[in-house]
Amino acid sequence: MTRPLRHGQPWGHAAAGPPDVEIKGDDADLAVGGTERPGELVRFRPSSRSDLARALGLGPARAGTTEVAVDALAVRIGGAGGDDLAAVNAVVLGAAPDRLSWGVRSSRVAVHVDGRPWFTGRATTVVVANGQFLRGTDLVPRGHPGDGWAEVQVYALGRRERAEMRRRLPTGTHVPHPRIAAGRARRVEVDVGGRRLPLEVDGHPHGRSDRLEVTLVPGSIRLLI
Repeated sequence: MTRPLRHGQPWGHAAAGPPDVEIKGDDADLAVGGTERPGELVRFRPSSRSDLARALGLGPARAGTTEVAVDALAVRIGGAGGDDLAAVNAVVLGAAPDRLSWGVRSSRVAVHVDGRPWFTGRATTVVVANGQFLRGTDLVPRGHPGDGWAEVQVYALGRRERAEMRRRLPTGTHVPHPRIAAGRARRVEVDVGGRRLPLEVDGHPHGRSDRLEVTLVPGSIRLLI
């Protein structure tokens, strides 16, 4: 079984055989299809919407021969008893950074990482990412989908800072920033006070929520690249 990337080790190895399954579509399609087939070797034929494919250098016609272990994100919306989803690229609670405009209101947000308080304050957006890109922008420059970590960002930008952040976002130069908290974790819990915020999972809207739990699942998908 392919294992997650460890520091100093090369990522992946030559595949021992042909793929067991082929999945076509975007990141959400890979998340569902890949996590429902644990242990099977997946060939991914990405659509133009796939941000994970951009990070991996994958195209619809590429026939890779290297097997890598891709992490996934187990997403629970609304806490205990809520809906469960799988993701492979990014989960965004609040206004997505590439759509963060002047008029978006901030909310009281509390974020715990790996069971510890990490951020408490007013913010517009919480990002938990396994990949690097969001709609082609370099949202999380240090993101790696096989390193065993989820990258976490909390956006507490003032209204006058948001346009400049969006201008820098395509090249990843929006971070570091004193009002964008950034870290990494294997489990992230988010609570929002007083209102429910829009939720986006792998580029698709999933209603609104005031509570979110995201857990990294290392080496969840065996993928050909």
